[in-house]
Amino acid sequence: MINFTLEYAGRDADDHKIDFYDVAHAIIGFQRSLAITTHLVLTGEIITQAPSLQNARILTVPPQEGSWAITAIIVGAVFAAGTASKDTPIGHLIHSAYDYIISELLGFHVDYEKSLGQQYELLKKGPESTIPMLEQSKMDSAIEKCEGAINDMHRPIWKSQTALTAELISHIGLDKKIFGQQLNIETYEHINFTRRISDNYRISGRVSSYNINTYKGRIFLPEEKRPIPFILADKAKNNLSVELITRSLTMNARNRSRPEGNISCIAYRDLSRTGRLKSLFIIEVLAD
Repeated sequence: MINFTLEYAGRDADDHKIDFYDVAHAIIGFQRSLAITTHLVLTGEIITQAPSLQNARILTVPPQEGSWAITAIIVGAVFAAGTASKDTPIGHLIHSAYDYIISELLGFHVDYEKSLGQQYELLKKGPESTIPMLEQSKMDSAIEKCEGAINDMHRPIWKSQTALTAELISHIGLDKKIFGQQLNIETYEHINFTRRISDNYRISGRVSSYNINTYKGRIFLPEEKRPIPFILADKAKNNLSVELITRSLTMNARNRSRPEGNISCIAYRDLSRTGRLKSLFIIEVLAD
């Protein structure tokens, strides 16, 4: 078994109380985001409905006392080998994938290679070696699918205000891991609020992921020191733009230090309420 706990704190939650309607939505969001993540890790595919989860089940137990908390228990035959050891590589991989999705949604960058990449290296050496290796583009697609669910997990914080914060904790074998980012009103505003600046902003960076079907991807901007999600505007969805983007992606995959991997674009900027850059709406890809 692998346990994930969503724990609310502050205000009524500290007295073991929380708004029923809001926490009901939050629990559904918690289960949905975990189901999408677990299914992706185990099968390499993205589901749109939580009941489509395969090779595992997500159970729960009565809410815990103290701060208001709910625990999800992931069980399935695929975990049998891993749960026999203290390391449980598959559990750590699911934790890393879920942490990656949540952190990116809340505006905090996680290095894909240093987090998930290292977990896959461990899996190659154990009985879970049949687990498919995921490209970053797959994880980025999962981020999009989980956005509404993670937003719902904020409801007790912003709607009824019966809690101030929420923390995610995993228990994998004998290990306890606290997720890097806490849910609070600031993370809710980041995920929920977007202001588009239509100023034909010129950017230059390296494409780190791209989906040819959705025209969405991520581009690493040196000034931001992180990859930024982007989508092509209709007028930028042409053969030249796609060729330049995929060439940057290929060069970046081969060698991140080579200047040939850079690409320039004109874009509108989507900002959070605090002015943090959330995404880019690219209207032109430049052939320098």
